[in-house]
Amino acid sequence: MSNNTNSLARVPCTIVTGFLGAGKTTLIRHVLANARGRRLAVIVNEFGDVGIDGEILKSCGDAACPEENIVELANGCLCCTVADEFVPALDQILNRQPAVEHIVIETSGLALPKPLVQAFHWPAIKSRVTVDGVVAVVDGAALAEGRVANDLAALARQRAADDSLGHDNPVEEVFEDQIACADLVVLNKRDLVSEADAAAARARVAGALPRTVKIISVADGKVDPAVLLGIGMASEDDIENRRTHHDLELDHDHDDFASFVVSLPEIAEPGALATRIASVAERFDVLRMKGFVAVAGKPMRLLVQAVGARVTHQYDRPWGARESRDGRLVVIGQKDIDRDGIAAMLLA
Repeated sequence: MSNNTNSLARVPCTIVTGFLGAGKTTLIRHVLANARGRRLAVIVNEFGDVGIDGEILKSCGDAACPEENIVELANGCLCCTVADEFVPALDQILNRQPAVEHIVIETSGLALPKPLVQAFHWPAIKSRVTVDGVVAVVDGAALAEGRVANDLAALARQRAADDSLGHDNPVEEVFEDQIACADLVVLNKRDLVSEADAAAARARVAGALPRTVKIISVADGKVDPAVLLGIGMASEDDIENRRTHHDLELDHDHDDFASFVVSLPEIAEPGALATRIASVAERFDVLRMKGFVAVAGKPMRLLVQAVGARVTHQYDRPWGARESRDGRLVVIGQKDIDRDGIAAMLLA
């Protein structure tokens, strides 16, 4: 192919959407580790004050997507900040040499994908990029138990009992909007559920789909990049057929949610911290916690992630020679979450 043709070709972009803790970052890490020489870039839209997901991806150290090809946008929901955040990020990536062959965009767990897909019609980027496909990652373990995230039962009961709030759960609406825009649904955490529960989760997703879309079940986000990349949907040209709850709204917000960062000192033992995090999640109805912490006597940084009371931890990379061994944990929950109580319990 000639250089002139390459310069005119639009770079395909895969939008990875999904609720908090569904496994989007894990899935993207798997894609980066199995890129088979394809030059990739990643845009991470973190909801919160610290770009933890971007840090996780950068720790991959994969030649297919060097650290400079991972761009973090932490100043707000990507679908709300297209002009200020998304377009400059695309410009930054598209100007890189050697040229990027595919861009993966990880939205925040609270993002509505439709406004982002619509942004691909903007004159500044329309001729340069296209939406190869929208991939919705779903927490199969939670969905098998009837929840779109790990522990929203208490929230649902509270909303149902309060007529002033109405009966529409905004978390459910976000989930359904993500499904409505999907070209592929990845039902993750297959290893955590039985055959019957997996079938129930698949049926729940199928019931929310307004059109025929492929659903695949996986464990640990392990999807062959050949399945995720190269779908060739040009989703922006089909956007009007993707009906969502927010189609009649000119704007939207995420006022039902809040996030904050707790600084953690060096710890003695990971298991004790995991137990404390699980207790905090149960007591304060936390949706998601994720971050890093230093363990005494260990040169490796400990990555900690929690969805509700389900906590995982692993060593991801050595601490840098000039890097402060200060731990940081992003906490995400409802807007009235008890920040002081959570911080006190985590630091106890």
